[in-house]
Amino acid sequence: MKKNGQPRRTEVPHVPYRPAAGAPPGVEVLDFARLLRRAAGHGVDIHAPRRPDFHEVIAVRAGTVRCSVDFAEQRVPAGGWFWMRPGQIHRYLSDLTQVEGTVVLFTPDFPDAETRRAVGLDRRVQQRPLIPTGTQKAALDDTLRLLEGECERLAELPLESHIGVMRHLLGVLLLRLTHVHGGPGDQAADNEVFLRFQQAVERDFATCHQVADYAARLGYSARTLTRATRAATGHGAKRFIDDRILLEAKRLLHHTDLPPSAIGERLGFGYPTAFSAFFQQRAGMTPTAFRTLMRGITR
Repeated sequence: MKKNGQPRRTEVPHVPYRPAAGAPPGVEVLDFARLLRRAAGHGVDIHAPRRPDFHEVIAVRAGTVRCSVDFAEQRVPAGGWFWMRPGQIHRYLSDLTQVEGTVVLFTPDFPDAETRRAVGLDRRVQQRPLIPTGTQKAALDDTLRLLEGECERLAELPLESHIGVMRHLLGVLLLRLTHVHGGPGDQAADNEVFLRFQQAVERDFATCHQVADYAARLGYSARTLTRATRAATGHGAKRFIDDRILLEAKRLLHHTDLPPSAIGERLGFGYPTAFSAFFQQRAGMTPTAFRTLMRGITR
């Protein structure tokens, strides 16, 4: 127990996707009021840090939605869209009863394979609000209305047909969102070598820290992994691994009460001093100083 009587936080709560009654499996469209009721019904506090296992796309019609995703506060104004992805730690900071908008929840495997590839669904991306204008805004609004309407007409089609329509409409929405500011990025980011490397790092970053080990597991040379990663991200493969380790270290330091030594052990460092040296080199401060800084900012 902590000194103030509160239990120690050792994990950031994972939130699995739970299909709602009457909704097709894998996707749901709802307003903020229904999102609040849905979360409360599952015992989830959406104003506390959580790590959902599903995508959450919000479209704001009135007011401003404030939220936090991996340490960065975002403000999504009326007319804005924001896409939060699985595994990221996020929470709402504003009172959702004072805003109007639509929320689209969907599992990573609900969009078809071509859509997942085209929008870079499996890639880590820089989060920022999107403010579409002109024909882009009209097309997004029209597609969202179709998606909302189809979600309410579950009984009008056989279930498989209804799911197919929802999958196609969601695909159109995601493709249009992806291209609001010019598309998902350099086509090099879609090469198979980098995608396989990224997936392996996401799975094994806590136990495997060296490019050579990933290369051996994936059947590539270390030089090939570095070249593919640099083409996709602008940085080498070793930095890509270290960035993922650093992100998780920051998440655990900020959102749990685990001591730095336990965090280092969880992330595959054999000695507390090795973790402290890694963190200080990459973050410019000690783990303890980072925790103190972040909790001072969010207190």
